[in-house]
Amino acid sequence: MAVIKPFCAIRPAVSKAERIAALPYDVYNRTEAKEEVKKHPESFLNIDRAETQFADTVDIYSPEVYQKAHDILWGMVEDGSFVSEEKECYYIYELTMDGRSQTGITACASIDDYEAGVIKKHENTRAEKEKDRINHVNACNAQTGPIFLAYRSNPAINEVVEAVKKEKALYDFTAEDGVRHRVWVISQERQIATVEQAFAGIGEIYIADGHHRAASAVRVGQMRRESHPSYTGEEEFNYFLSVLFPDEQLMIMDYNRVVKDLNGLTDEEFLEKASEVFQVEEIGAKGKKPGKKGSFSMYLKGRWYHCSIKPEDIPQDPVKGLDVSVLQDKLLAPVLGIQDPKTDSRIDFVGGIRGLEGLERRCREGCAAAFAMYPTSIEELFAVADAGLLMPPKSTWFEPKLRSGLFIHPIGNP
Repeated sequence: MAVIKPFCAIRPAVSKAERIAALPYDVYNRTEAKEEVKKHPESFLNIDRAETQFADTVDIYSPEVYQKAHDILWGMVEDGSFVSEEKECYYIYELTMDGRSQTGITACASIDDYEAGVIKKHENTRAEKEKDRINHVNACNAQTGPIFLAYRSNPAINEVVEAVKKEKALYDFTAEDGVRHRVWVISQERQIATVEQAFAGIGEIYIADGHHRAASAVRVGQMRRESHPSYTGEEEFNYFLSVLFPDEQLMIMDYNRVVKDLNGLTDEEFLEKASEVFQVEEIGAKGKKPGKKGSFSMYLKGRWYHCSIKPEDIPQDPVKGLDVSVLQDKLLAPVLGIQDPKTDSRIDFVGGIRGLEGLERRCREGCAAAFAMYPTSIEELFAVADAGLLMPPKSTWFEPKLRSGLFIHPIGNP
């Protein structure tokens, strides 16, 4: 059963929360991150992407970059920009985007649960990306980016959340992108006990987003166990910062594909090949998103096409039956020769937040074709994780994004 515990957070002073909170470190490239911290000098991106404090000639993975992240973080604690909670609490974190809200519990999850498979993953991780966050967590002595976890909705947890949300929020601000962020503190012992006991009765927790941050936090915990042979299991490095959302509140957006070329085929030849595999119907110059599972929209030479996957071509396997898998296995691999989408430079991925216009723009900029997918469902994600399998790369895009800097989990002394 899951161990989801309260913790003493380091968090922004109320007057600074809006200015500190930042989008996750990995949504920016180096140039974009630098521009962001110029516009917002108190942004948490200064810590999450500390190379912004150096000339571009400095390697972003150099030791002085991670040391700078440490110095900025603990300097902001010293000057009062961040405050340290005096007791272990849970936090309620609500995000509202386009009139739709989702509310999670900010807490710490157990690295033992991760290793035992109670916390389930659905993606592989890349060693170089893990190493970056391992170095960042180690240098800062703190976890600064929460892992986005999901669980099957629980009435006892819902009841506590609804009760606490009737109180005044600790933070309440709307970010530049229009997403509203509200935070409440669960500090009453009875409510803390209710939440902790409810999670203890939940057998499966799922990583929705943040596989690299989770793997890095777990590895740091393992390393510290190795260097502390007499560890008790209660030390903070045995846990990692998370926000847990009930499944019924989550929205997964489409994660779309663009291809750089047609593998030597003309547009007409490629369209003919696609029509042999899928039921293809021309829509016209104005696109339309697919309306159900088993379908996708294709953009080719300035025209949109609705493509339906034949029911007999959808495998029962939880991974092979995903729309992104069927597209890969039936068209991208055999026709375009894209065998491994993780490594093939001829394919790229575009988050659904960019809309059909983002796909059209990529084609105007040189891509040969684009594919707008129907979103993977949370039930499909759970089924893949429960089967101990892994999804193809870029199968899910979650919105809105959790802000970094609102909650920090210290795992050692400054």
